[in-house]
Amino acid sequence: MSNQPKLIKKIELHYELELLTGLHIGAGKDNVEIGGIDNPVIRAKLKENQPYIPGSSLKGKLRSLLELSRGVKLGDDSEINMLFGSQTELTRLIVRDSYLSNADALKNADLDMPYTEAKYENSINRTTGTARDPRQTERVPAGAKFDVKLMINIYENDNEEKLQNLLFCAIELLNRDYLGGSGTRGYGHVKITLKNTQVFDVQSKLSEFSK
Repeated sequence: MSNQPKLIKKIELHYELELLTGLHIGAGKDNVEIGGIDNPVIRAKLKENQPYIPGSSLKGKLRSLLELSRGVKLGDDSEINMLFGSQTELTRLIVRDSYLSNADALKNADLDMPYTEAKYENSINRTTGTARDPRQTERVPAGAKFDVKLMINIYENDNEEKLQNLLFCAIELLNRDYLGGSGTRGYGHVKITLKNTQVFDVQSKLSEFSK
């Protein structure tokens, strides 16, 4: 007899993520073109090469912030494992890739590249006080907005309120932290706002379809 818990409902949460400072989520060095920018952002080829936020990046950051807030290592907190999943626990939280909601405004803006800006940086030699190793980092500019869709699967015997509150706590922590790279240097300050919630009652729908 299977011990698989029964899926009761799906809670879909729609958020808007607005950048208050430039965001850099890297595409990796393998994608750098000759003569191109040093640190490019990740882009969606099927979305007119627009920058986007991978679900894995957002989910990983939310989990990391919760673990930091509780002073636990990865996989050591049973409540966090229940929401985010582990080797022995079903994953409740699904995080979709997030795409621009104001792409047209960015496309028509006076930017260095389509949808993005170039931020010039260098290192400082602490002995001489001189700049060295100049480089360009690509960023999605402040003012960009993304559609964020999260889904929580609720199984029988789950504490629905506790799971949602844990997610809400993670989002509030992110609003006070940063997303992406170079956050301690001002990058990735975001504002995430809940727009609407939709609930899909799995068992009711199954009953309808079985009639």
